[in-house]
Amino acid sequence: RPREIGLARRWTGRVPGVDVPAVYVEHNSPDETPERQLHPLARQSRIPLVHVTHFNRLMWDNGQAPTEVVEHGIVDPGRLWTGTERRAAVVVNEPVRRGRTTGTDLLPRFARSAPLDVFGMRTEGLPEHLGLPPERCRTRDLPQHELHREMARCRVYLHPVRWTSLGLSLLEAMFLGMPVVALDTTEVREAVPEDAGVVSNRLDVLEDAVREFLAEPEYARLTGDAARAAAQARYGERRSLDDWERLIKEVTR
Repeated sequence: RPREIGLARRWTGRVPGVDVPAVYVEHNSPDETPERQLHPLARQSRIPLVHVTHFNRLMWDNGQAPTEVVEHGIVDPGRLWTGTERRAAVVVNEPVRRGRTTGTDLLPRFARSAPLDVFGMRTEGLPEHLGLPPERCRTRDLPQHELHREMARCRVYLHPVRWTSLGLSLLEAMFLGMPVVALDTTEVREAVPEDAGVVSNRLDVLEDAVREFLAEPEYARLTGDAARAAAQARYGERRSLDDWERLIKEVTR
């Protein structure tokens, strides 16, 4: 966080990027404006600015800061998908507060195509907020080891998020072997190949995809297998560690 540069100076007497090697990891997309927001480190050139997606590097105004991209690396939870429940899993924290950012307003429309299991922190009260009956929208706040198992029982993973950095829950769903239905926003198109799910900004296309996955469990299984293979190839833990090892060596030499 930007304030930690000053904290390091006060606590240690050393300036990050000058007296000690440093990198700044930016996990988020710009939140004030999608293309004109100046990054807090944009006016310096000593500390590399490391983004977690190529989309984020493109959209932030990085100024004179040197930039790198180190994509997410996920600890593989295993292929847990069973798809035994004809439901769509959604993972989002604080959906009521975050509203349109996370696509909360789209959930009633998708609930017509599939009953929803919405996982995440502070999801209580969501069905009432959306005017949905409990059987069409269940909310569940679970620890991660339980979350993965329960997500994997759902037939399909739905990612209705309009604006965020690439959601780790999307990548985790792919690792679980879940077929994906997602808005074509931010880095999603890069993460989800054509055979791993349906990515579009047409809501009718996404609704049709949800219904098709619910109706065709074998299609859902094959698509989920492709999603898992794609996630393993691009977002594996080993690749991420190797990228960080390379970058740290470059910064500290």
